[in-house]
Amino acid sequence: MEKIIEHKQCRQCQVEFTITDKDLEFYEKISPVFNWEKYSIPTPKLCPDCRTQRRQTFRNERSIYKRKCDATWEDIISIYHPESKHTVYNSPFWWSDEWSATDYAVDIDFDVSFLEQFKNLNEKVPRIAMMSVDSENSNYTNQSYENKNCYMCFAIADCKDMYYSECATHNTDCIDVGYTQHSQVSYNTVDSENLWFCFHMNECIWCNNCKYCDDCISCSNCFGCVGLRNKSYCIFNKQYTKQEYEKIIKTYDHNQEPEEYKKLKQTLPKLAIKNIWCSNVTWNNLRNCNNCKYCFDCHELENCSYNSWIFSSNNCFDCYGMWASEFVYEWISVERIKKSIVNIIVSDCHNMLYSDLCFYSSDCFGCVWVRNKKYCILNKQYTKEEYETLVPKIIEKMIENWEWWEFFPASLSPFGYNETIASEYFPLDKKQVLEKWFNWSDYQAPFPQVEKIIPAWKLPKDISDIPDDILAWAIEWELTGKPFRIIGPELEFYRKHNLPIPKRHPDQRHLDRMKLRSPRKLYEKNCDKCEEEIQTIYPPEKKENIYCEACYNNQI
Repeated sequence: MEKIIEHKQCRQCQVEFTITDKDLEFYEKISPVFNWEKYSIPTPKLCPDCRTQRRQTFRNERSIYKRKCDATWEDIISIYHPESKHTVYNSPFWWSDEWSATDYAVDIDFDVSFLEQFKNLNEKVPRIAMMSVDSENSNYTNQSYENKNCYMCFAIADCKDMYYSECATHNTDCIDVGYTQHSQVSYNTVDSENLWFCFHMNECIWCNNCKYCDDCISCSNCFGCVGLRNKSYCIFNKQYTKQEYEKIIKTYDHNQEPEEYKKLKQTLPKLAIKNIWCSNVTWNNLRNCNNCKYCFDCHELENCSYNSWIFSSNNCFDCYGMWASEFVYEWISVERIKKSIVNIIVSDCHNMLYSDLCFYSSDCFGCVWVRNKKYCILNKQYTKEEYETLVPKIIEKMIENWEWWEFFPASLSPFGYNETIASEYFPLDKKQVLEKWFNWSDYQAPFPQVEKIIPAWKLPKDISDIPDDILAWAIEWELTGKPFRIIGPELEFYRKHNLPIPKRHPDQRHLDRMKLRSPRKLYEKNCDKCEEEIQTIYPPEKKENIYCEACYNNQI
């Protein structure tokens, strides 16, 4: 059991949070040592939620724009809009040897705050347009790795022929899926894996030829079912023969969520927290994790806290979007990192401090886009001796200025708050954003040049009534006036599977999927079956019956 050592009040939201003995152990382990002197990491001044919010203001996954490459002047797709103050290069040029980030190197100035110097450097060094690695015909994807024929997909890896999806891996021929893995021919699925020919699925595993199912495992040919295990030919949880199922299923509208299915989701019990093969963990959607607290959407972790969307890592605190790392504190969008503090989009590095966009490097401080470097400060090369003499002086100055140990302030983010994932997990309007000293983007992309504009509500319901020239139209979603388009492979998918053309903008469909996911909060309550005290992701005002794991397994 962890022992609470200190109660603190968040300086941003004034919520009380605690510091435990395990937290202090980690801060002690991660604190850097120079010349036999340890520079301790103090306890944070922000609560876990506010720390998460601050980090997420630096991650733009979904806001993409057409603009020019500032090196080649060709048309590119970028996460930086055309009016951004940053210089932006396309991926091939950015990775090339035709320029060097060390050309922007500056001397450290001890009369100016470190963060001010880092900000100036960060605004001068060119940025990469999109983070896409080894992908083919997938220009409209970001945080994209080894994909083929993907469009408007974000944070995906090893996917093929996938559209309008996010946080997904190893999928083929899918549209509108989120947090879904190892699936083929799926549509509108969330938090699922190993699906084949499945549509409108939520939290389902190893299912095939199913529609409108929730929390089903190893099921086939089921419609409108909830909480089933190893079943076939069921409709609204009622068992039928194969012949009965095939006859009855034809009487339902497969493109409209059935009312009976909605009622089942409300009446059947919910599992308080969904973790698999875990021990001593708190929060939700964890798998193969041990000794982890306040972690969400994580696999194969050990001794970690305050993380989300990280995998195969140990001894990491306050991280988002990470893989195969250890002894890391306050990071976002990194992989294969060791013993480092406060970094953004860094890969294959160790002993990195306060850096951004660095690769295959070690022992660097305050650097932006350095590759295969060692002992650099603000992109300037030093000897090992010079580096180990200067860095302690920088840290001491940062301590004086209350800059040491804190993540970069949100004002340093190159994105507007409304462009980042922070706006999804911590929604704020413009007034609230500016009051909190976050950035805001007012940029509006120009309306596309199209042959025809049609309001979404005027679209025919039957896909057979949709003409081929819809590919040249703009569809206008009436609630916001934002246009969207249909592309050829997408139209082919809808026709093949008799699906209607979507009437909601892709951004709204993404938000709809996010609403289906469990909230990143924990609540105290009693199991509605055995009345044992439990923690759950469902707020007290929810009307569903919430069961502990033992009662849920007995029921299901």
